[in-house]
Amino acid sequence: MDPVSLLATQLEEGYRMIRDRVEELGDDEFWWEPAPDSWTIRQRPDGRWAADYAVPDPIPAPMTTIGWRLVHVAECKVMYHEYAFGAAKLTWPDIDSAHSSDAAVAQLEEGQHKLVTTLQALQPHDLERQVMTNWGEEWPAWKIFWTMIHHDIHHGAEIGALRDLYRVTHDVAPASDANRNQGASE
Repeated sequence: MDPVSLLATQLEEGYRMIRDRVEELGDDEFWWEPAPDSWTIRQRPDGRWAADYAVPDPIPAPMTTIGWRLVHVAECKVMYHEYAFGAAKLTWPDIDSAHSSDAAVAQLEEGQHKLVTTLQALQPHDLERQVMTNWGEEWPAWKIFWTMIHHDIHHGAEIGALRDLYRVTHDVAPASDANRNQGASE
């Protein structure tokens, strides 16, 4: 398997892991704060929305909502693509963060589509070409895709754990159980 095909396979597998974990995500889960003072998505004074951030990150970092994690992954896909393969003009304050589960999933899909489309157009030798990050560092193109693969798997696992915690603390049956029970009663 050539390196572009390998990265494409891994990009799809990593994405599938996070995408499956946000299937049927509702706004109650999206906004649920698993601990006091969790980072979330907040409306700014100008009416737009933004994910909570601090530079540098506090140590320890605060807990985050499922919504924060999902928006973070989606916005990173967009931002990494923008600087490595796009116009390199978008800044974090320019982004009006998704503030519903459906909008965040749509943004996640949009970011993934941009990355997949770009990767499909590359040849193996293009993967070593130096591209920019949004913080000004140069990386080989392959590292952008690998970082997004890692990011999907890492945060997808966190989202999965938070959804499990939400389910057991809110006495909610997993979607797969509800679907199984519905089919049995028909």
